[in-house]
Amino acid sequence: MSALLNASFDPASVPPPSDDAASFHANLDGYEATPLRQLPEIAAELDLASVALKDESNRLGLPAFKILGASWALDRALRDAPETLTVVAASAGNHGRAVANAAARHGLRARIFLPARALPARREAIAGEGAEVVVVDGAYEDAVARAARDGEEPGVLEIADVGTSEAAHRVIDGYATLFDETLEQGSFDVILVPVGVGSLAAAAARFAARHGLGVIGVEPVTAACLTASLAEGRPVVIDTPGSSMAGLDCAEVSPAAWPSLQSGIRGTVTVDDDAAADAVTELAALGLSIGHSGAATLAALRSLAEHQDAAELRTAIDLSPGSRVILIATEGRTDLPPEQ
Repeated sequence: MSALLNASFDPASVPPPSDDAASFHANLDGYEATPLRQLPEIAAELDLASVALKDESNRLGLPAFKILGASWALDRALRDAPETLTVVAASAGNHGRAVANAAARHGLRARIFLPARALPARREAIAGEGAEVVVVDGAYEDAVARAARDGEEPGVLEIADVGTSEAAHRVIDGYATLFDETLEQGSFDVILVPVGVGSLAAAAARFAARHGLGVIGVEPVTAACLTASLAEGRPVVIDTPGSSMAGLDCAEVSPAAWPSLQSGIRGTVTVDDDAAADAVTELAALGLSIGHSGAATLAALRSLAEHQDAAELRTAIDLSPGSRVILIATEGRTDLPPEQ
């Protein structure tokens, strides 16, 4: 593991979160707030006041939080492009399924581009939403490039969660709903959030800046693009040899998310695949079916609380016996076949 204290932290310069998405989501068929699960055993073990897990394993009938961003971004985009017939997106799995689901809600076709190392279970789940699945011979970034090209065709609309497009900014706005829900569910001081391309972490940073909370970004050791970018003071592209945390296996942060991340993330913690797998098993023993990307926050909390290399970051966020921590568990077991 590694821990990084963000030298560019400046919450006063973080833009405000969206105040519009929550009412939109509340009117969607099947909407209800996802639960906040208390983990008293873990809190006691780590000598913290409380540890709670925001359980995104069932969000609007899908096993991940991504539908919040996809549905909001698509609804706004269709107001500007009502002639749209087909929606396209690149994904490591969860965003693509969410876009396919959102497109179907509008009676539109969907075409989702996946990297070659996307698991068959994730491909099947996206196809199960009625989408055309295109597996790209390359990495996630190659899938992004293919989706962008298709999005330039007549009648085709790209809903990207990475880049500089209006949709990429709206995806971040859509994720504000997740954090708005927590205001009704509990009190906390520190948020641990998975990073990936950074859109959810940017929404967390905006929420935290408004409410005076600390945010720690969580990344795989093998895909720590935010950690590398914060260390350099600018966005950088890294090599990504692969990770079981597929939703976080990204080589660069989204330009739409970067300003909020640079100013609003207090620091980052990286975890390896074994630690994420152990967290999946630990949460399963507590009756929670959480995937590797979501369980990574528990692995990171253990490192943050116990590891000597995290001492500086631990002090900066005042992690202590009075701390109330929330873990954003972004997905269920999306590595399993749909029938399971």
